[in-house]
Amino acid sequence: MKKKFLVGIIAVSFLLAGCNEEVIVPKTPLVKVQKITLTNAVQEENYSGVVKGRYETNLSFQVGGKIISRDVQTGSVVRAGDVLMTLDPKDIVEQSHSADAQVASTLAQLKLAKANFDRYSELFKAEAIAAAVLDQYKTQYDAAKAAYDAAVAQAQQSQNALDYTTLTANANGVISAVNAEIGQVVAAGQNVLTLVQTGELEVVINIPENKISAVQIGQNVSIDFWATRDIVSGTVREISPMADSASRTFTVKISIPDVPNIQLGMTANVVMNSSTSTGVIILPLNAIYQTGDAAQVWLVDGGKVSLKKIEVTAFNNNNVQVRGLEAGDIVVVAGVHKLRDGQAVRTGD
Repeated sequence: MKKKFLVGIIAVSFLLAGCNEEVIVPKTPLVKVQKITLTNAVQEENYSGVVKGRYETNLSFQVGGKIISRDVQTGSVVRAGDVLMTLDPKDIVEQSHSADAQVASTLAQLKLAKANFDRYSELFKAEAIAAAVLDQYKTQYDAAKAAYDAAVAQAQQSQNALDYTTLTANANGVISAVNAEIGQVVAAGQNVLTLVQTGELEVVINIPENKISAVQIGQNVSIDFWATRDIVSGTVREISPMADSASRTFTVKISIPDVPNIQLGMTANVVMNSSTSTGVIILPLNAIYQTGDAAQVWLVDGGKVSLKKIEVTAFNNNNVQVRGLEAGDIVVVAGVHKLRDGQAVRTGD
C-alpha cells in the first residue's frame, strides 16, 4: 500500500512538471518567391579576343648575304624609312664593279662598231663597196649596241642589289618578331623581321562552328578591354571562310576605333547580340533545384511547395533562361535546398 502511494506521488509530480513547460510548435518557413512573367530577352555571346594590327608584314631582304647589323629589337617603334638590318655588301660591291667594267668594255666595242659602220656608210655612198659589206658592219653595230644595253641593265641590277643590302621599314609600326641575328647568313626572301603597323588596330576572336551563322560582316559588337576598362563599339570586318583544322573555330576580325590606351597584345571581351527571343522566362540562378541531370524549381500553390521540372535554355551572368513554366506561376528563388515536397511555406505577401 505504501509503495502504491509513492508511485502515485511521483506520477503526479511529473504531470505537474509537464504542465509548466511550454509546447514549441515549429513555425512555417518564410520563402522568397518570384511571380513568373514573360519578357523579351536578347541572347548575348561573349568571346575572348586579342588586339592585333590590321596590317602585319613579314620583312625580308631581296638578296642573300650575311647580317652585319641589327638596329631594332622586339617591341621597337619604327617609322617608315628607318634602317632595320644591314647585310655585308662586299660581294655585291664586287659584282657591281664587275658590271661597271662590263659596261665600259661593251661601250668600247660599241664605239668601234659605230665608227666602222659610219666609215663604210660613206664608202657605200661613193659606190666603193657592195651593199652586202655595209650590211655586215651594220649587223656588228647592232650587236654591239645590244651588248652595251644588256651590260647597262646588268650594272643597274647590281646597283639595286647593293641598295637591297639595307632593310628599311615600309611603314610606321612596331617590330613584333625578330627571326634573324647578326652573323647569320640569310637567303633572299627569308623572313627576318615582322612589322605590325599601328595605324589601324583590330580585335581577333575565334567563334565555334555552331555559332558562326549568327555573325555577319558589318555587325556591331561591344568590346571591353580588361587592362584599361575601356568599352568601345567595334564592327565585324572579316570572317574566315573555313574553320581551323585543330580548334574547329572560325577566326573573326573586328575593327576598333582609335583608343589611346590600347596596345598590341592586350586582351578584350567581345559581346555579340546573336538573337532576340520573345516570351522568355528568366529566373535567378539560385532558383534552380538540381537533382542529377534534371533541373527543377519549387512552385508555391495553396501555401505548399511542389517540384516542377523545367528546361534551362541559356545562362547569362547570375540569371538563367528557362522553359516549362507559365505566366502567373509562383517560384521560390531562395533557400530551395531546405524545402521538401508538400511543405507549408509563407511567402510574405
